[in-house]
Amino acid sequence: MPQTATSGNLANAQGIIISATRYTAEHNAPAMALTQQFKLAKGNKSVTVPKVGQYTFSAVADGQDIVEEQDIGMTTVDLTASIVGAKIIVTDQLVDQSQPEVFQMVGKQLGSGLGRRKDTDVHALYTALNGGTTFGAAASNLNAATLLGCIARAKAGKFGDDIYVLLHPNTIASYVMGAAVIGVGTTPVSQVYPIPAGWSADLLKKFWTGIRPINGVPIWEDGNLTIDSSGDVIGVIANRDALCTLTSVAMKTERERDASRIATEIVMTARYGVFELDDTRGAPMTYDAAARLTTTA
Repeated sequence: MPQTATSGNLANAQGIIISATRYTAEHNAPAMALTQQFKLAKGNKSVTVPKVGQYTFSAVADGQDIVEEQDIGMTTVDLTASIVGAKIIVTDQLVDQSQPEVFQMVGKQLGSGLGRRKDTDVHALYTALNGGTTFGAAASNLNAATLLGCIARAKAGKFGDDIYVLLHPNTIASYVMGAAVIGVGTTPVSQVYPIPAGWSADLLKKFWTGIRPINGVPIWEDGNLTIDSSGDVIGVIANRDALCTLTSVAMKTERERDASRIATEIVMTARYGVFELDDTRGAPMTYDAAARLTTTA
């Protein structure tokens, strides 16, 4: 006797897909995981984040009144969320004949798509940092000197005390091949350093380069960064609070029966926004990311 998909079977299938999607999406957006996170509370339309200026202290003679007043210099950034979504059709036959691994596979595909969308949304913010002035240049190779120069410039420019670098794997490979050693000193390339404290090993472990932090700055890689037609890519060096993410709904699913297709539609959406929070605390990094050789001549 032929089987018929029941609501219970469909609910189980949906549950497996949702679980796989959520896990994959959360663990495939390193750029978002490196930003400052805000949550939009239910019932709120936006979040306003304040930024204040710096105070200057002056010498004061004993018994003399302080006459120079400081200005708080407050500015604000308004954060709002927007919706992205995708739909999948799960047929009754698929539910009847498939094992949970199929639904996990579908969930991973959805999660990869959502994670990639979130990741590239953050990437799009890089070019505007530092007033649009990039570190590095088109067709420039990343090496120990240029990387150290970027880090020194970021620290001298007071980017902050929680700086990181995110670049394409091909650019990282260029650095490692050119440097011969990781970081400074005589550390062999084969040695892998653990993820520095303060960064989420759960969300970022797949994107950790294993390179010893340079002057305390960790280096991450992200294959979702877009290589242009000239073989260049724009990564970033920034403090964690240079960019931010506002999440209203991390993921929402709805199910609707489509009787004419003998199937069920599963619609997944997420509501979030990514923003530049402080232009002065980050800069784009433009370097060559052409494909590396995998064979010798």
